[in-house]
Amino acid sequence: MVSQKRILDEQLCFSIYTASREFTKFYRQALEPFELTYPQYLVLLVLWEEPKLLVKELGTHLALDSGTLTPMLKRMETMSLIKRTRSKADERKVYIELTDKAIAMKDDVLTSVADCISKLSFTEEAYIQLLTGMKELTTKIQRK
Repeated sequence: MVSQKRILDEQLCFSIYTASREFTKFYRQALEPFELTYPQYLVLLVLWEEPKLLVKELGTHLALDSGTLTPMLKRMETMSLIKRTRSKADERKVYIELTDKAIAMKDDVLTSVADCISKLSFTEEAYIQLLTGMKELTTKIQRK
C-alpha cells in the first residue's frame, strides 16, 4: 500500500504550492530591510517599469483584483512608496504612481533580491530553464 505522504509528494500542484510558499519566505530576507512584503515588491517591480498606471492595469499585470490590491496600495501609500490620484475625467479610475522614495530605493532592493537569488546557486541556463518551464505551465493552465 502506498502511503498518503508519497501520493501527496507526487502531486505537481502540491510541489508548486510548497515551492511558492517557501519562495515567498525566502524573499522575505531580501525584502525585510526595506520593510516590504513580497506582494508589495511585485507592485514596485511593475511600477518601476511603468511609473503611472490605473489600479485596474496594475491588477492585470499582477493577476489581482482591486479588492486585493486596494488594502495593499493603501499601506504602500502610508509608507510613502506610492501616491493614488483619481482621474479628473472619471473619478472611478484611480492612478497609482511611484514616489521619489520608491524610485530611490529601486537599485538597493533589486541588488538585495539578486544577492538572495544568488544563494540558490542556479546556473544562468538552469534559471532560464526553470523560468521558461513555469511560464509554459502557467500558459497551459490558463488555456484550460
